[in-house]
Amino acid sequence: MKINRIALAALCLMALPLMAQVVIISVKNPISKMTKDQVAQLYLGQVHTFISGAQAEPLDLGEDSVLRKTFYQVSLNKAPAQMKAYWAKLEFSGSARSPRVVLTSAEVVKLVAENPKYLGYVEAAAVTSGVKVVYAVN
Repeated sequence: MKINRIALAALCLMALPLMAQVVIISVKNPISKMTKDQVAQLYLGQVHTFISGAQAEPLDLGEDSVLRKTFYQVSLNKAPAQMKAYWAKLEFSGSARSPRVVLTSAEVVKLVAENPKYLGYVEAAAVTSGVKVVYAVN
């Protein structure tokens, strides 16, 4: 019996565990929860403060990161290429600055834990006691 290649590929994808992804902030930050819209506004440069009024700076992973691709698609409803074009336009016009890019989830966790102005997205397994989850990426 011959198995259709598309069906086989779909079965393989379903067998892969989905990596839980979360948005984190420092335990020093008073916020306990964020909505998808609040996260999106920060990552789109539409707002530059947390709902508390404190300065907010999103951290981003590198362009090749699977986490980054998933985060943009699920949380911002945009493909990485769309985000790249979006930020190029804003930076060229001087309207906003793109999120700071760091290389690893461990680096995101470290920076977020050290400074309450940062927020970042990481796999749930990377969360430590210095940060707290404010949004679960679905």
